[in-house]
Amino acid sequence: MANLHIINHPLVQHKISLLRDKNTGTKEFRELVSEIAMFICYEATRDLPLKEIEIETPVAVAKTKVISGRKLAFVPILRAGLGMVDGVTALVPAAKIGHMGIFRQPDTKEAVKYYSKMPDDIAERDVIIIDPMLATGHSAIAAIDEVKKLGVSHIKFMCIICSPEGVDKVREAHPDVDIYTGVMDQGLNEDKYIVPGVGDAGDRIFGTR
Repeated sequence: MANLHIINHPLVQHKISLLRDKNTGTKEFRELVSEIAMFICYEATRDLPLKEIEIETPVAVAKTKVISGRKLAFVPILRAGLGMVDGVTALVPAAKIGHMGIFRQPDTKEAVKYYSKMPDDIAERDVIIIDPMLATGHSAIAAIDEVKKLGVSHIKFMCIICSPEGVDKVREAHPDVDIYTGVMDQGLNEDKYIVPGVGDAGDRIFGTR
């Protein structure tokens, strides 16, 4: 899958194992989501363009590089995506944050958008949509659809765990969007949860049921 990037770094894999454990409490789960998001974001931003500048050090003038070109925005899918925001903004503190509220219909599992608030200059930014789980793909596709309607031309999707079904759906709907993830699991159960997954990521992040 050309546009699927699985981050096999040992620290990512170790932390995902801790994340899966049903005995991992809310505080540790939340910290792990943030830490894993930071590691995956490191890889998702590997292709940011650079330009060379001159900086005067205490010793001499150095020719060095800084990020140039279009600026970034992160768009978490509410509510679980909020758990990844601290991790990604630790790496890119100047990035702007949009918010996309989407829920799944209990019976059809279809995505329903109920909220969208984006930076005014979103069309001028590269966007990384973030959500811990890519399960059916419906929420991811709805979020990508919305961001594209706003004029964004360069979009990535970043999650911690994905399913083959979700990846296939996103690739079919948006073949131009790269997907960054920590692991691909076996698939979905009859309730459309990822197996083995982590359960409901939003509930585990926020301590709800």
